[in-house]
Amino acid sequence: MNLEGKRVAVTGAFGSLGVAVVNTLQAAGARVAAIDRADAPPASASLGNAHLFGGVDLGAADAAQTTLTAAAQALGGIDALVNIAGAFRWEKLESGSLDTWDLLYRINLRTAVAATKAALPFLIESRAGRIVNIGAMGATKAAAGMGAYAASKAGVAKLTEALAEELKDRGITVNALLPSTIDTPPNRADMPKADFERWVKPTQLADVIVFLLSDQASAITGALIPVAGRV
Repeated sequence: MNLEGKRVAVTGAFGSLGVAVVNTLQAAGARVAAIDRADAPPASASLGNAHLFGGVDLGAADAAQTTLTAAAQALGGIDALVNIAGAFRWEKLESGSLDTWDLLYRINLRTAVAATKAALPFLIESRAGRIVNIGAMGATKAAAGMGAYAASKAGVAKLTEALAEELKDRGITVNALLPSTIDTPPNRADMPKADFERWVKPTQLADVIVFLLSDQASAITGALIPVAGRV
């Protein structure tokens, strides 16, 4: 898919999936603003010519507004927003904390809401805006210990559907990917006996995102797309 000249803001851009997405987008011709709560990408990661915005708490409306405005200025506008920022906690309700529910709501859902709201004026101005959110397969049927995570990611799914309806007459498409376990170093460390070859690679998710941002995907909106590998 050709994204030549597309201007894309990516949240959660310094993590394993974010780095893969930023680099895949640039390889497809896009110009990218890479946004993350961390101050800088890991030393092992290269983000090419992306404009870096570190130390950003996207759960704070003012920070989201300031950063997305700065990203638009750096890129000359925003044609697409990819909401990757997120976190995971495994915790049963009986022995867990209400703070975990608040944390995952803030990181997984509120960041997507705040970033999208801040980016909307630029996406509308683009006349062919794209939004891609990262949900989770685990939100469709929550397992024990997955309540807080699944609830927050289910919120991402409903945000996607509602926004797609809200924006369908404005030329903006809104879709979400529902990955299974993503093959990242932290997940390998947490589940060392798993068959990693069955997991979804970050680059495989990035390829689907590139398609959804392309002109060829202009008829797709409101879709919750499983990207489950062989899990």
